[in-house]
Amino acid sequence: MHSIKAIKWLRNTGIAEGVSSLLLFFVAMPLKYLADKPEAVSVVGMIHGLLFVLYVIALARAAFVLKRPWGWSAKIFTAAIIPFGPFIVEPGLRREQEALARGLSK
Repeated sequence: MHSIKAIKWLRNTGIAEGVSSLLLFFVAMPLKYLADKPEAVSVVGMIHGLLFVLYVIALARAAFVLKRPWGWSAKIFTAAIIPFGPFIVEPGLRREQEALARGLSK
């Protein structure tokens, strides 16, 4: 059960971090440079930074609980630093979560 919670937390924080990244790049930064509103980057950037830290914590927890190899963790971490990356790895994480749930229901 802990393994399902760990990967679910990873998936949820990944989606939140990915959305915050897109808001930072496509809303806050244009507001800063095109509308002279630097506070947009300050606010969204702080939220994004917090979500990134939570994502890394969720990744470390999931890797530990699920006993995943370093390569798995590196792939998920790399996704966090690439725009749209968390959305690219999300289907694979969802499949892992579903497989874990099926294994527990047997």
